[in-house]
Amino acid sequence: MDEPEAKVWNGLFWVIQLFICINAVAKSFLQESRGRMLYFYSLASPVSFVLAKLIFNSLLMLLMSLLSLFLFIIFLGNPLDKATQFIGLTLLGGWSLSLVFSFLAAIAAKAQQNAAIMAVLGFPIIIPQLLLLMRLSNAAFAPLLTISSTTVLLLITMDILVIMLSVILFPFLWKD
Repeated sequence: MDEPEAKVWNGLFWVIQLFICINAVAKSFLQESRGRMLYFYSLASPVSFVLAKLIFNSLLMLLMSLLSLFLFIIFLGNPLDKATQFIGLTLLGGWSLSLVFSFLAAIAAKAQQNAAIMAVLGFPIIIPQLLLLMRLSNAAFAPLLTISSTTVLLLITMDILVIMLSVILFPFLWKD
């Protein structure tokens, strides 16, 4: 198989990142039994619990993002002109995906642990982030394009919004 062109490589990378995140991060809440959640309920506050889960899932997804980027470069070649910028975007994108799917996994875990709910809720929410990430990462493939700082700030703002929503809304899920 030949090396795909840059746009195909970019799109394929972010779609794979999406599925890696769904499989890796979703299990953090969905595999917890009711007894274990009761134990956590007696041990920690809801805000510290959800922040710990967000941090753990973020670190896990950062590691998975770097690993998948490494494997992509090995198996599909390296069409990147600005590799350091793309690595930064990969880390930011992995963090964004992990935050959204961690919060959605918490919601799905309270709905009789149905992973399909997470996917149904997640795709309308994650599509704008994926489009932003693809638009930003296209600049890493072209030598003349530059990465827009306003788009990066928009992505970071969306991440902060997800964190704030998690901190505000998770205590209501926690009480159930």
